[in-house]
This record gives sequence, structure tokens and C-alpha cells, in this order.
Amino acid sequence: MALELLGDAMATLIIGNKNYSSWSLRPWVLMEMLGMPFVEHLEPFEGSDNYDRFREFSPSGKVPCLVEDGITIWDSLAVVERLAEIDPRVWPESIAARAFARSVSCEIHSGFTAVRAACPMICRTQFRFQKASPAVDRELARLDELIAQGLETFRGPFMAGGQFTAVDAFLCPIAVRVSGFQLPLSSSSLDYCARLLALEPMQRWISEARAEPWVDEQEELTARKNAVVLTSDQDL
Repeated sequence: MALELLGDAMATLIIGNKNYSSWSLRPWVLMEMLGMPFVEHLEPFEGSDNYDRFREFSPSGKVPCLVEDGITIWDSLAVVERLAEIDPRVWPESIAARAFARSVSCEIHSGFTAVRAACPMICRTQFRFQKASPAVDRELARLDELIAQGLETFRGPFMAGGQFTAVDAFLCPIAVRVSGFQLPLSSSSLDYCARLLALEPMQRWISEARAEPWVDEQEELTARKNAVVLTSDQDL
């Protein structure tokens, strides 16, 4: 797919499968929540290695990426920072809240690798997580700590105050994992995750994810090594 076929009239956000692509969800839900106009272009994963095919539109061979006026921005964090140049609502207004939101977003972006590995985002399936590890336990404790700090310091209902910002977008894929694997968090963290999942764009993403025909067998098998399947809209 050549970039010129995407058109230049409006920014195009290229994403992967909604059922699996947690990185794609971040800028997508942020743009939806802020009402930022864009064209959605979904490139489905095909097998375990999509690098060469995705390199046709993404320098890193990964999704998401944003194409705007012939310029390609890749990596979800870079896309979010570009969106912040367009709309100041991407980050909180106050210096303290903005510093916290950026720090948490970067920690999520570079960390929580054990939770991501053990509990891949799969929107259409409900699991019961069984095989925790010390690394997963540490990361869940850290997640609880971060959510509590944000809600207590900035008085919610979102992480950095009363408005949905980029830090909440970065936590949306984690909320899918928390719900989908029944991960053990405090009641306040579970309530926060439920608020994210109840947002109209999140409900739409999950509904469309469940309707997708594509199956990533590796992601599915990884999840089933660590959890019991409770319900699934589609099975292997």
C-alpha cells in the first residue's frame, strides 16, 4: 500500500487488528475522545511476521502510524506527541498533572512487559488468569499504586483530573487486560478500569474487535498458557 493512496485531505491513522493491537488503541481512543478528525485505515496482521509488508507504510514495520500531509509519524508515543501539538487537551493543563501524566504514559510505554507478555490484549475473549509470576505481581502492584496516586492527587474520575487525556488512553489497553483476565487489583483500580471500558469509543472498539474475522494463533496460545478461557466469540 503506497502512502499516496491514503490521501492528504485528512490525517490517516493506520492501525492493526482491533482485537489484538493494544498499541493502535492508544492514539485511536485519544483521537476519538477528543473529537479529532481522522481517517482510520486497518492493516490486519497476517501470521507472525508482518515486518516487510508493514514497512510499505511504516518505517518501523509496526503499527500504529499517523500519515499527515505526506509525513509519517510512527510509534504510539510519537503520534500522541504530534496530536498534542495540534490539540492542547491531549495533556492536562496544570504543570503537576501534565508531569504526572507524561511520566505514567512513558512508564507504561516502556514497562509492564511481564503483564503484556502473560496477558496479551484479546478483546473478544474472557479469561481467568492462573499463572502469575513475581514479575507480574510486581507490575500489578505498581499499576495499583499509579492509579491510586492519580485518582487521589487529581481527584478523578480520570488519572490526571476531570478530563480524559493521553495517560488514560495509554491505560485503556491495560483496562482491557484487567477485565479480560480478571486481574487482581484494588476496588478503586477496578472501578477506574471499568470507567474506561464504558466509554463510547471503547465500547465501539471492543464491539468491532469481536466482529473481526482474523485470528492471531500465537497471541491466543500465549494467553491460554496462563489462563482458563471462560467465554470467546471465536475459538481456535
